[in-house]
Amino acid sequence: MLQTPDAFLPLIDVPTPAPAAADTLTFIFHRGRLLLRTADLALPAPEQVAALGIDVSDPGRVQPVGLWQGRYCQTVWSDDEALPADAGLAYHSLRALFNAVDDGFLGLASRAVQLAEWARTHRYCGVCATPMRRAQGERCFKCEACGMLAYPRISPAMMVLIRKGDQVLLAMHKHSPSQRFSPLAGFLEAGESIEEAVHREVMEEVGLRVHNLQYFMSQSWPFPHSLMIAFTAVYLDGEIRLDENEIAEARWFGPSDDWPEASSSVSISALLVRAHRPPLA
Repeated sequence: MLQTPDAFLPLIDVPTPAPAAADTLTFIFHRGRLLLRTADLALPAPEQVAALGIDVSDPGRVQPVGLWQGRYCQTVWSDDEALPADAGLAYHSLRALFNAVDDGFLGLASRAVQLAEWARTHRYCGVCATPMRRAQGERCFKCEACGMLAYPRISPAMMVLIRKGDQVLLAMHKHSPSQRFSPLAGFLEAGESIEEAVHREVMEEVGLRVHNLQYFMSQSWPFPHSLMIAFTAVYLDGEIRLDENEIAEARWFGPSDDWPEASSSVSISALLVRAHRPPLA
């Protein structure tokens, strides 16, 4: 599952004294894609980072991430995706790394990319366009002209698996990158509780009413900065009526049905379905 390793220690500021380059792991991103060595899908070595010419002393470009396996981790955003022909490096989307790299490493990368994108997109104040500066001791950019504060953006989203006897409802979302059946999901709206969002999304997407919501678990999801909060719910009434702008297909799956291929094991979606899939008839 995509989550930060248990042994990871988050840091807001660079430790004192500053870690040596040889003891530093650097996550470099260009528009959400991670730079890795082509030979082994590992982070660039310190000398490779230095050869790229990225200013790792710029506090607006480089952000502390934390300590992992005894090494300091930092994240960097790059303006330019061009690389020397002989660098032995390439940029990869995080989705392309599912099941290709260690889950702990991928969880750490998902934290690093959100911090890098936060820094990249908050170079200037959104109110008065003054250059922003990091606030000491906080994960925050501050405008020294008007005082506007910008913390890393986190967008909460609900996910719900609806149960009806020994059946569960799965849907294929039109805009899903995987194009696989999964539980219903959607973002919260302003002023809405997570429970209200579940009821609204279920009614909007498939025209059903549910009750008996039960919390399952949550997961940070860096596409681009979501927090997925998963539930189960029990069918109350209604017939499936699709929102054709959002849902390509939705139907009930029971013990005797041919079940669709599961989504990536990295996702909370797969865990939710696996935990509640009825036994074979």
